[in-house]
Amino acid sequence: MSLDLLEQSLGQLACDIPGATRTFHHYNLDFCCGGHKSLREAALGKGLNPLLIADALRTLQAAGELGHDWRDEPQALLIAHILERYHARHREQLPELIRLARRVERVHGARASCPVGLADHLQDMYQELEGHMLKEEQVLFPMLQQGLGERAAAPIQVLRYEHDQHGEALETMLALTDQITPASDACNTWRALYRGLVELRDDLMQHIHLENNVLFVNAVKPAR
Repeated sequence: MSLDLLEQSLGQLACDIPGATRTFHHYNLDFCCGGHKSLREAALGKGLNPLLIADALRTLQAAGELGHDWRDEPQALLIAHILERYHARHREQLPELIRLARRVERVHGARASCPVGLADHLQDMYQELEGHMLKEEQVLFPMLQQGLGERAAAPIQVLRYEHDQHGEALETMLALTDQITPASDACNTWRALYRGLVELRDDLMQHIHLENNVLFVNAVKPAR
């Protein structure tokens, strides 16, 4: 039965079921910033049938797909992964996406389907994300690596709040791009931009998920 999945949080399901994040992307369910919501609450909030999604997750469980469970890894390894896989990647992604967005707006700005304002929005996202990543790199991560997790609650609260802001920025990005759907006659630059936006969305959501639902949770656990 899939009923037992309905009251579990999206963040917990994303950790427990390999491939669950693909299902959540398909249904546009926020498992990173909204990871505290139950599957039932999140699905109903989007006007979706929660049982249908639970059945899809149960199918994934039955398939026995193997995934990397970062909850079982040392904290230092997870931090290194976040820095190398996400921080470094975002710093590569966003400048190029801003360049492509400005080009698309310059050439196609008169068209109703053109994502006018996207370049400026991505620029704002980049500035906010850069400041956020520096706080992690200069404050939180060194604190955790020095074994000072018991002092991390306050900075983590700030970073969670900023994660929520990043989630709102992603929603705005989706609205500006018709859910990242290019026009049927979009040029190659436009299509390349939107492929990059899909990658950015997926990477940023996974990045926030690993921090909110794994790193931050483990950091503030009381010592045994």
